[in-house]
Amino acid sequence: MVIAQSVIDEANEALRAKGYAEAQLAAYATPKADKVLLKGSKIVSPFSDSPETVLRVARDAVPPLEELGRRTLTPHELRAFLAG
Repeated sequence: MVIAQSVIDEANEALRAKGYAEAQLAAYATPKADKVLLKGSKIVSPFSDSPETVLRVARDAVPPLEELGRRTLTPHELRAFLAG
């Protein structure tokens, strides 16, 4: 679980660097050690995957808050990024 927490911390750091407050978008641990949630007011519904995948999404798929503007993300578009 220590490894997952460090990855969660990295994901949250990447999101903060993009301008997101924790309430807007953040990574959270789940009861399952192999799953992390990405949730907040800037995503329609939570995105759940492995800690490494959530970190990749936070770093590479989530746009800066300024670029996202009033729009909200969807788990579907994050999955499309991973598939592409």
